[in-house]
Amino acid sequence: MNLSSSQRKYLRGLAHPLKPVVMIGHSGVTESVMAEVEQALNVHELIKIRFNEFKDEKTTLCTQIVEQSDAAVAGIIGHIAILYRPQRDLSKRRIRLP
Repeated sequence: MNLSSSQRKYLRGLAHPLKPVVMIGHSGVTESVMAEVEQALNVHELIKIRFNEFKDEKTTLCTQIVEQSDAAVAGIIGHIAILYRPQRDLSKRRIRLP
C-alpha cells in the first residue's frame, strides 16, 4: 500500500495522541509480535509501535513488519513507528484518507 505525503501527514496527525500498542523488545520481531500487530491493526487501523531494543535497525524491522502485515508506514519519529492498514470491511472503516 502506498500513501501520498499528504495522507502520511494526515495519519501522523491522527496518531499524535495515541499510545504505542506494540513494543519491540530484546526478542525482536517474533511470531507473537506479528500476531499482536495483526490484531491491533484489525481493531484500530492506525497503531504505534515502540522500539525498546534494536533502535539502530528500526527501519529494517519496520519494513519487515510492513511486508508481513500488508500495512503502510505513516512515519517513524524517534523510536516509534506509525503503521496504517485500512479495515477490510468497508462498513467498519473509521479512517477516511484525504
